Amino acid sequence: MKSKNELLKKAMLRIIGFAIIYTCVLFVIILIAWNLASQITWYASDPLYRFLLFIQDGLVIFLPILLIVGYLVIVFFELRKPYAYLEDVIQGVQNINDRHLHLIHLEHDELRDVNDLLNQTKADIELNEQAAKMAEQKKNDLIVYLAHDLKTPLTSMIGYLTILKDEKDIPQQSHDHYVEIALDKAERLEDLINEFFEITRFNLTQQALELSRIDIVRLLEQLIYEFKPMFKDKNLQCELDAPRLLEMKCDVQKMQRVFDNLLKNAVNYSFENTVIHITLLQSEKGYEFTFENQGNTIPQAKLDHIFEQFYRLDSSRASHTGGAGLGLSISKAIIEQHHGQIQVESYDEKIIFKVLIPLL
Repeated sequence: MKSKNELLKKAMLRIIGFAIIYTCVLFVIILIAWNLASQITWYASDPLYRFLLFIQDGLVIFLPILLIVGYLVIVFFELRKPYAYLEDVIQGVQNINDRHLHLIHLEHDELRDVNDLLNQTKADIELNEQAAKMAEQKKNDLIVYLAHDLKTPLTSMIGYLTILKDEKDIPQQSHDHYVEIALDKAERLEDLINEFFEITRFNLTQQALELSRIDIVRLLEQLIYEFKPMFKDKNLQCELDAPRLLEMKCDVQKMQRVFDNLLKNAVNYSFENTVIHITLLQSEKGYEFTFENQGNTIPQAKLDHIFEQFYRLDSSRASHTGGAGLGLSISKAIIEQHHGQIQVESYDEKIIFKVLIPLL
């Protein structure tokens, strides 16, 4: 945008330019009049002749007066423009909050930069309002999803515990079965609460990374070992293709949470009797992780939303597949904290997550 000095300089140049033009025109008129008067034969009794003699005798006085009056007129008309500019700008500012007006148009071309700034401000205000509405909607979604997802296991727990309380002569086998179900629902409830707590922490606080060096291959091997019971349920195999030793600087606990979420996602959405492939490479860009499993191909429309909070691939939130739809959202937040990127693609009954963590 033009500075005040530039605008003032432009105004002064306009005044000086008009003053020079006015001076030149005035002198040209005087010279033309002088030449025309010299070619005419005058008589002493002619009133016009006496008037011209009066002008000639007082030219030293009249010429400065004409110049000063002309300069004042020029300055007056030039100084009127800032007031017109001001009125134009005030009208533009008033139109910033006009929802029926898409763009602001100032009348004066000299205010083109101001016009662009007002339109940018109007666009920023509209974007901020949309962001505020989205934040409010997310907060409302958090309450709705929290109520729904916590109510389901809680209702089951209350139901089975009520049966155990009211049925005094219930068979031991049924008793143990109901206790097992109630315990499973309680653990499910704990997992959901932990997920909501995690996403709230990432949304409300700026957590500094606690960086340290770790053998990232060893971390993945340990995680795969801990997942063996889950692999067994679906007869899955997990293969790790990585160097024997590779150190990586990262926040260990947060990155472990990322790998845990990705591996859990691979298990939940894998066909039975298939293999999960984990690949780790180091390049000039950094550390490249790939988690690939065999499962139903995910449409692109769903892939576009897969990292959003509370989004789940299954259409019913009552499904036991996956959690509250926060795992991938949390993973994305952690990866971005490490200045990395995460992508997902799906084709030919394959689901592939790619993670890039730059060298820190």
